[in-house]
Amino acid sequence: MITTKDCTQIYYKDWGTGRPVVFSHGWPLNSDSWEAQMMFLASKGYRCIAHDRRGHGRSSQPWDGNDMDTYADDLSELIEKLDLKNVVLVGFSAGGGEVARYIGRYGTKRVAKVALISAVPPLMLKTTTNPGGLPIDVFNGIRDGSIADRSQFYKELASGPFFGANRPGSKVSQGFIDLFWLEGMQAGGKNTYDCIKAFSETDFKEDLKKFDVPTLIIHGDDDQVVPIGAAALQSSKIIKNSILKVYKGAPHGLTFTHKDKVNTDLLAFIEN
Repeated sequence: MITTKDCTQIYYKDWGTGRPVVFSHGWPLNSDSWEAQMMFLASKGYRCIAHDRRGHGRSSQPWDGNDMDTYADDLSELIEKLDLKNVVLVGFSAGGGEVARYIGRYGTKRVAKVALISAVPPLMLKTTTNPGGLPIDVFNGIRDGSIADRSQFYKELASGPFFGANRPGSKVSQGFIDLFWLEGMQAGGKNTYDCIKAFSETDFKEDLKKFDVPTLIIHGDDDQVVPIGAAALQSSKIIKNSILKVYKGAPHGLTFTHKDKVNTDLLAFIEN
């Protein structure tokens, strides 16, 4: 655990030795969602660090601070307290937003490379200047589901669009679905509710313009949660010299469903 400046306790796991790779997880999950990537990269000689975002997993569940600025501040405190340098930052979904906001607020003095996987930047919400985004009704529906029956909502999200289990021929295991539900229910109700606004309405365009290190962008072209058109395809245009890898037919949760390909691509990117 570390204790942040507002007395929130942030849990983290620290596996292996070598160059640090720091992971930021998606909503409503926790650091356990990176298990496949951390075990793989730690076995290849890297120090893999992943924290539970405030309000998620084993971290504290504060009433306030469930926003991207504070998430980025927490990430900065973790990196500073562990005195990490030459870091590879990896963010999935909402965690991609956290990573982007971190760079927007703190720069890349401690960062060597970045990977954004199924990430929410530059902006998920449909606006007059972001016509390719999703309507506010989509996120209001997530909020409604979270209030009405959060447990059932997570089960339906996992057994449907998150892993692409609603697609013909899907072979998503019950284990993946159960794991998503378990991690989601470890998070706080207020924290995950607030995080919906944070990941959907935060505009990361100015943050992405500050990326000045090699950046890998991975996204599935069948992502039903964070559609690729308003996300990775736009981020790759904003981030200079970024590398875009599109996984054909892959869903949002491709760190699970396509873990071997993700692991191989991450390792090659880090070592190149």
